[in-house]
Amino acid sequence: MTGRVREKLLNVINSLLKEGMSLKKISFCIALGVALGIFPVLGTTTLLCAIAAFFLRLNIPTIQVVNYGVYPLQLVLLVPFYSAGSWLFGDENWALIGGNIAELLTTDFWGNVSRIWDMTLYAVLIWLIVSPFLVLLLYNLLKPVIRGLASSRGWFPAS
Repeated sequence: MTGRVREKLLNVINSLLKEGMSLKKISFCIALGVALGIFPVLGTTTLLCAIAAFFLRLNIPTIQVVNYGVYPLQLVLLVPFYSAGSWLFGDENWALIGGNIAELLTTDFWGNVSRIWDMTLYAVLIWLIVSPFLVLLLYNLLKPVIRGLASSRGWFPAS
């Protein structure tokens, strides 16, 4: 299974190189796709990736594939983003929300929607703090890996 995934990833990198996309852009596209893909608001990452790819002239299908690939990671990271945001801003609502959300929304709908909105904003602010470092880290880690893969396959001479 992992061999098939690796081959598909290598084929994507090969096709991007054939299209004339540089290693830096491929690395940046993947790093940005991961960072935008873990944005702590469900249902927004596809639009965010499309806008970023359009304005930064990146390959839209590639960034979207990365975005969809990290969707499980987005779900896993929702709790840490919300928890860190609540902790950083001293909001005690996280403990209240940890219970049954349906029950909370039936008792005081607008009050609890307001609390959830505040916590979402806190999570987004945490994401804004973390994501530039994540993009920088992934970009610098991916560049030599992609260069090594491409040169080992003979797609371009190692330099």
